[in-house]
Amino acid sequence: MKHAVLLISCPDQRGITATVSNFIFEHNGNIVHADQHIDEQSNTFFMRIEWALEGFDIPGDDIPEMFRGLAGRFGMRWDLSLTSRRPKMAVFVSKPLHCLQDILLRHKAGQFRCDIPLIISNHPDARPIAETYKIDFHEFPVEPDTKRSQEEKEIGALTAAGVDFIFLARYHQVLSLEFVRHFSDRIINIHHSFLPAFAGKNPYAQAYEKGVKIIGATSHYVTETLDEGPIIEQDTVRVSHRDTLQDLIRKGEDLEKVVAARAIRLFLEKRILRYGNKTVVFD
Repeated sequence: MKHAVLLISCPDQRGITATVSNFIFEHNGNIVHADQHIDEQSNTFFMRIEWALEGFDIPGDDIPEMFRGLAGRFGMRWDLSLTSRRPKMAVFVSKPLHCLQDILLRHKAGQFRCDIPLIISNHPDARPIAETYKIDFHEFPVEPDTKRSQEEKEIGALTAAGVDFIFLARYHQVLSLEFVRHFSDRIINIHHSFLPAFAGKNPYAQAYEKGVKIIGATSHYVTETLDEGPIIEQDTVRVSHRDTLQDLIRKGEDLEKVVAARAIRLFLEKRILRYGNKTVVFD
């Protein structure tokens, strides 16, 4: 069925839930999911509400205009999406290909309700995989003196393909401030560590040297500060003194694939609300 999904954040006050629910009811909508959260420290109200559009008397494209006045009364920041529209995701990858392969397999199996029009890499390694799945592949080798011009080409390719968001499936390049701002809140990374532990390069080597008993993986929004964006999803696995560095990498890569898949699904289902450097994730 075709649904509408509304994400809301605003200062907490009386009547928000009742008013939004009544708006849907008055226009013959049937609510199929509703969840809310209040952050008491910032006095901020968060809500995700989803309703069936069958019988709803406002055409999907006209809902934003009809809702705008109500949103203004409560000072809402809001986002409305329709499940009838399939978002477009681009995947960025370098030499490690396990996350890319897992994403494409899950996509082929119908686990992600989106299209993947292109894969971008700074190495040629992923080209055969892209060709197997009949996805356009763009290689943009990056050197310090070509980084800016290459990112401009990447932005051009992403824009031409109508990409809605980007997933960094172990893309080993630090994106420029300009690039991140161009796709603000639309770039998600998988980092092979349980952030904030072992940020940056070679986190498995760092963890091995430290002798930790738990390693993890983190999916987060990409912001202007490396590996410090709002966290979307995390998970961990136990390791022991018997594990070699290669064991840590093997266990960690298995975990990365699961965490990446969860984050993509949460984003596609519009279950994430960012505030400051945190997220509210509705299950």
